[in-house]
Amino acid sequence: MIFSNQYERQRIQKAQELRSIGVHPYGHGIRKDMSNQEFLERFAYVKELPERKDPSQVVQLAGRIKFLRWMGKAAFAKIEDQTGLVQIYFNRDSLGDEWFKQVKKLIEVGDIVVAQGYPFVTKTGELTLHATKLQLATKAIVPLPEKFHGLQDKELRYRMRYLDLIMNPQVRRVFILRSRIISLIRSFFEEHGFLEVETPMLHPIPGGANARPFITYHNALGVERYLRIAPELHLKRLIVGGFEAVFEINRNFRNEGIDATHNPEFTMIEFYWAYHTYEDLMKLTEELFDYLFAKLALPKKLPYGQHTIDYTTPFNRIKYKDALVEIGGVPEEIIEDRSAILAYLKKHGIEIEHGERLSLGALQGELFDNFVEEKLINPTFITHFPIEISPLARRSDEDPNVAERFELFIGGKEIANGFNELNDPLDQYERFKAQVAAKEVDDESMHMDEDFVRALGYGMPPTAGEGIGIDRLVMLLTNQPSIKDVIFFPAMRPQKSEKREGERE
Repeated sequence: MIFSNQYERQRIQKAQELRSIGVHPYGHGIRKDMSNQEFLERFAYVKELPERKDPSQVVQLAGRIKFLRWMGKAAFAKIEDQTGLVQIYFNRDSLGDEWFKQVKKLIEVGDIVVAQGYPFVTKTGELTLHATKLQLATKAIVPLPEKFHGLQDKELRYRMRYLDLIMNPQVRRVFILRSRIISLIRSFFEEHGFLEVETPMLHPIPGGANARPFITYHNALGVERYLRIAPELHLKRLIVGGFEAVFEINRNFRNEGIDATHNPEFTMIEFYWAYHTYEDLMKLTEELFDYLFAKLALPKKLPYGQHTIDYTTPFNRIKYKDALVEIGGVPEEIIEDRSAILAYLKKHGIEIEHGERLSLGALQGELFDNFVEEKLINPTFITHFPIEISPLARRSDEDPNVAERFELFIGGKEIANGFNELNDPLDQYERFKAQVAAKEVDDESMHMDEDFVRALGYGMPPTAGEGIGIDRLVMLLTNQPSIKDVIFFPAMRPQKSEKREGERE
């Protein structure tokens, strides 16, 4: 049985005793008049009254008991709802002798109760609800961890997020802020004339980014399908169809490693803007940050780990190759030499599998990842990416080896990726062919999507598009070290008890 230890068995017995006296331990249709925070704000005036109480104001609150102290014929408790803690007081006279005895015997920390009464102020100056009625809403079978100093074990916190949220109010605040950030992002794009759309999660061909997909099977159609790694190719089909400004906030899925900044499913916003350029997108991104900071009332300098990040706009801008030299300290003379790059990487203990078969742009990407990225603390746009690692971006008219593309880095992490979209169907077809050929050495390269090439054949107007990682953005704005701290239920390695028969360790 799941609930097998002695404390859980004792609580189950108490639930049965409640039933025996006609009290349902899992009630229904129970309501409260206001939140705990509203109670504290609305009745703050009671502290100024001569009597320090207002029996004319009868209200009903509800919450989980986080603290309970018995004092003979009376008790103090603290109940918590989503907005915080409120103290309640009740005694034998107000509840009645018989029910008071049952409460003392059968209700305990962790239970969810409804208390009705009036506001008063204790001798210690705390605004409190004097409960004249106390009702059980939900009997907790599993005891909370000792006291309420918080659940500290990170592994348990991630696996049992519900308990983490019960025990750690600051965790709730992070997720409330996450919800607010997403809501504001949606409002920002709507105010700028973008249309929110939804595109498929199941794709016949994985595309839109270089990543390994999750594969599933559609029984009715008798075909494999792929959880989307990006919505890009479908969103651009909508631009072909005549929409000129679209965005989507939703999940992407990538069958890759898990670390502090990667989860197999994650939330992004992607947006596409016809008759605009990637320069316009960089400006729009700066406006988005200004909007978020203003609406959230955040200072422009925020702590993140050991750093203080300055979000004052405009953000820094630097070209890709200049960043290799000026920020990464890479010798300028090796940047265009594949053999020299491989030697330089090897000298620094970095072995690249199939390195001799990688393109120059891919090798320059290895230099960037290893010597530049983690040094980009303040918001910085890196521009002019190598064309070989930008298969969906438009080629620069001035330099055919460079893509009209940028990435935004903050706190040593990539936060956004944007570019002028490739709308030449013949060029796109050749790039897809090169990606298919590259699969021999890189299984994350893109597949051929002939339908998308055909869509471009009907004509896509000059367009710029961008994706912003919302999980990483929330990490930055809430000073959280891991993506697991901003995703309610992050992917975790199965525990032995969760493994199915036949699964490997």
